[in-house]
Amino acid sequence: MVGLELGADDYLVKPFSPKELVARVRAVLRRTSGVASAEIMRAADVEVDLPKMRARVAGHAADLTSTEFQLLATLIREPGRVFTRAQLQEALHGVSAVDTFDRAIDAHVKNLRRKIEPEPARPRYVLTVHGVGYRFADD
Repeated sequence: MVGLELGADDYLVKPFSPKELVARVRAVLRRTSGVASAEIMRAADVEVDLPKMRARVAGHAADLTSTEFQLLATLIREPGRVFTRAQLQEALHGVSAVDTFDRAIDAHVKNLRRKIEPEPARPRYVLTVHGVGYRFADD
């Protein structure tokens, strides 16, 4: 009862049936699946359609790999927010980055820029924050 008062949508008490847990999760997903604003994100000239896994830049389709798409979706979700390489690694692969994987994010960003930036050498959308990481342009 306290959980609901604190803002929870639902809760289960132990012991519970795994079938009931799955049914309750599906019910919550049904209630939240109609939220269109989180499914299609736009910033600057870039549009990311999460359900269709499609990205468009200035009205043209961008042919992205799933990693590039997830990277773009992570960055565009919060324009202006600076993401460290470790945060991006975790968002892409569910694990924190270690030193050996630090530069993998740089390679993904380089490939993403080649596909979405008008001039990859002078990025307009995916910007580097030197010594920290990357951010999506917020202007």
